[in-house]
Amino acid sequence: MLLTPYRETLALPKITSLLVVATLARVPIAAGTVVLTLHVVQGLGMKYVAAGLVGAASTIGGSIGAPVIGRLIDRWGLRPILLLTTVAEVIYWLVAQALPYSALLPVAAVGGFLALPAFSVARQAIAALTPESHRLPAFALDSMTTELSFMAGPALGVLIVTTAGSHAAMYSLAVGILLAGVGLWLLNPPVRGAHEAPVASGERPPRSSWLKPRFVAVLAVTMAATLVLSGTDVAVVATLRASGEVEWAGLVLSLWAFFSLVGGFLYGTVRRGLPTLVIFAPMAVLTIPVGLGGDHWWLLALLLIPAGALCAPTITASSDAISRMIPAAARGEAMGMHNSALTVGVALGAPLAGLAIDHRGPAWGFVAVGAVGVLVALLVLPTEFRRRRTPRRPATGPAPSRASETLPPATGPASSADPAASSGSVPLSGSVPVPGGLPAGSA
Repeated sequence: MLLTPYRETLALPKITSLLVVATLARVPIAAGTVVLTLHVVQGLGMKYVAAGLVGAASTIGGSIGAPVIGRLIDRWGLRPILLLTTVAEVIYWLVAQALPYSALLPVAAVGGFLALPAFSVARQAIAALTPESHRLPAFALDSMTTELSFMAGPALGVLIVTTAGSHAAMYSLAVGILLAGVGLWLLNPPVRGAHEAPVASGERPPRSSWLKPRFVAVLAVTMAATLVLSGTDVAVVATLRASGEVEWAGLVLSLWAFFSLVGGFLYGTVRRGLPTLVIFAPMAVLTIPVGLGGDHWWLLALLLIPAGALCAPTITASSDAISRMIPAAARGEAMGMHNSALTVGVALGAPLAGLAIDHRGPAWGFVAVGAVGVLVALLVLPTEFRRRRTPRRPATGPAPSRASETLPPATGPASSADPAASSGSVPLSGSVPVPGGLPAGSA
């Protein structure tokens, strides 16, 4: 049945509690960008370009910090890093609301660097808690719940700013981050599987053993995917404004997010995932003609369906691919890099679409970001071809039957139902199949 993969995945120990806590923890994080922007514009009386610079500083800090924080988790374990980042981010939001603009700019970079790693921790824990046979629906659930967080967070942030002011909103974020950090600390999800070497073993695989062209290609596609998505956000609003239907923007973007959720749900039910590039390339191509529906909001929404339905599957596939190709002892750093790729793509997409809109018109916003996505897909295509030409290792035993693909025990070494886990090999072909986690309509 359609729901069977999800029922089996949610029956695994700690998965349901992880998804619930991670979803709630991401809400204040998702609200942070819009609250910071409105604080600079309304609270400090600055222009939007100034707010954009603060957002860029926070993004740069977060992009640099995510792999560093992930590496510290690999080395020290989860709880010490949760304590560090929770305290640091709570202090950041308490201090930031009282700072002048000149001081807020560098402090935002530090705050981004030490941000609570709720996104990457959830994905790292999913890889540790699930056998490979159930990892795809687990990441699909993560992507869909992340979408819900990004639908709720910015809306709540705007509501608090408009009703109580930006200072109250930043205090609220401090409280929200504190609760998120405490929730994750109490849950303490494992970052290594029962069959994997524990953090205390001190295992440190060199980066040269896993930082390879295939991994870099997945990061490039991930970044391009969120670039397309954030650029589409801007282009939708600009297109509807130009046609005099801007009041429908909220509905169109909500429908786009719904298409993504449906796509992510359906993708999580497939037996074997697809390579990330195979899903992303059509998404980029199908984004290019969306602007043709600019005369009518309903036509624009219809044209968004195909690309929107591929949003969550693309991010799900990238998370799943990384979880399979990276050794457990480096998974935190790798997931941090994945999170950085997501963040950088979001940061680049909006200005790229805005540049095209300003010079050529609203429809060209879709063309610009879609074309960049196609270009990235073409650039990483040789890597995918080389991977497919690489011969697989011969199987060491008979192929498992469908009946043998049952869930492994919650504790103890991996069972024979998970041959990749028990042998240490990683299937690289045909198993590289969202949070992801992105703004509305993105994952």
